[in-house]
Amino acid sequence: MDLVYTTAGGVIGAAVTNYLSMNQERRQLRAAVMQQLLRVAAVRDSTCDIVPSRSASRSRFSTGAHSLASARFGVTVVLEDGRDAQHAQREAISDLVVAALSAGIPRTVLDFAGGGEERALQCEAIRLIDLRLGGVLGSSLEQLMTQCEEYRQATGQHLLRALWHPWQTRFRMRARLRALRRDVDALHRRQEAAMSVLAQPTHRDALAQRLGRLSDQDAQRIDNPGPTA
Repeated sequence: MDLVYTTAGGVIGAAVTNYLSMNQERRQLRAAVMQQLLRVAAVRDSTCDIVPSRSASRSRFSTGAHSLASARFGVTVVLEDGRDAQHAQREAISDLVVAALSAGIPRTVLDFAGGGEERALQCEAIRLIDLRLGGVLGSSLEQLMTQCEEYRQATGQHLLRALWHPWQTRFRMRARLRALRRDVDALHRRQEAAMSVLAQPTHRDALAQRLGRLSDQDAQRIDNPGPTA
């Protein structure tokens, strides 16, 4: 009987130790994902202006060259410290993907979350272009920004559900992804409509005049970005 109790106690003890170890690892993985999400948000919140672009960069989450407002209008969105916002965002999302995959989040969920962040940045580019033009989009810009933020939040919430409630998320995955696809299609159409207005020849000429040539200071700030956010 002593041997039975000793063996049973050892098995239970090993099981408890293994369970606690796994819980600790999951907490660490989740903490790493949350840290990267804060980094992505910091990039988004630091956008402040546009400058003429020397080259159009692409992201791994790009939804197509025609949807990239910054590339279409030859501008670069810059952060408060002067860095290229799209480049900083691409690095932040790449690190988020690494952390999230390690935490067991499905890649499809990450693609939508990354795409939502990129859509938000391109909507910000549209807003800044419109601001330079004196507000030619009118109330449609507010509708675009609201729709874009709702989509970004939906993709972000989907990622968080997959992080904290993975089994529940798997059961509802297909339905949520279908809804997100409908939402992004509607957002894409609204973005294209806004860019069509901004792309009118008179507006393009006005934008070029108001931006002027890329100053030496701006060129240096983009070519030599500061530390990663």
